[in-house]
Amino acid sequence: MLKSMTGYGRGEAELAGLQAAVEIRSVNHRFCEVAVRIPRSFIPLEERIKEQVQSQVARGHLDIFVTLVDRRDKKRNVKLDKELVVAYHNCLRELAETMQIDFQPDVFRLSQFPGVIVEEEAEEDLERVWVAIRQALTGALQQLVSMRTREGEQLARDFASRRTRIGSIVDEIQERSPGLEEELRLRIRKRLQALMADSGIDEMRLTMEVVLFAERSSITEELVRLHSHLEQLAGMLSSASPVGRKIDFLIQEMNREINTIGAKAADLTISPLVIEAKGELEKMREQIQNIE
Repeated sequence: MLKSMTGYGRGEAELAGLQAAVEIRSVNHRFCEVAVRIPRSFIPLEERIKEQVQSQVARGHLDIFVTLVDRRDKKRNVKLDKELVVAYHNCLRELAETMQIDFQPDVFRLSQFPGVIVEEEAEEDLERVWVAIRQALTGALQQLVSMRTREGEQLARDFASRRTRIGSIVDEIQERSPGLEEELRLRIRKRLQALMADSGIDEMRLTMEVVLFAERSSITEELVRLHSHLEQLAGMLSSASPVGRKIDFLIQEMNREINTIGAKAADLTISPLVIEAKGELEKMREQIQNIE
């Protein structure tokens, strides 16, 4: 089943007062590129997020936004920087001696100096935070994959329709091919006979040259390869694995065969069919850029 590379998903979770929200936006990209935006204190969880995303997404550029709201009751501690307060004390005493005034230390005032007493929060339990983020991420991924699958199904139907039309065009060209080869032989023979009427050209040599030129102008091999490519395309459209790159390559090969047919078969019946087939392939080539 084809999947699009564009999509959006959002998931939320709450665990013991910790609320987590994850948003994912996905666009086209040649590879799987994941960019995570998460509060600085939770950056160690970034790789886990990427691993979970890459386990479900093969291609695309994904922007992931993680938002955390913490309503948990946290224990807070205060800590005295003993070395710093002693340094302040000594400095004040030195100042008093320099100014030749009495030194009267005041504990309260010393405590007001920056960094003497600092507030500390308990160390964050990243494993508990990860549980909340993972739940939100799972919901966001489910929405994203669902959207990419729906769009992929629409593209698959469109590809199937265009494949059917190209198959019909190839059949029409194949029906015309035998008559075209015979007409080509007759035209070449007439031209060579007219050019070499006075040269006394050997009839056997003339026949051989006509046959060789007609064989070089034959489009049979191109038609056989096109039928093979169309069969491969049908299988890829129903594949469960990512096939965007394979289909892209296959379309290039089909386009090459069609161009060769157009160059070899300068025919009023075949030329419009070649143009139509190229148009269908071009539309498929544009759309395949959005397939995983």
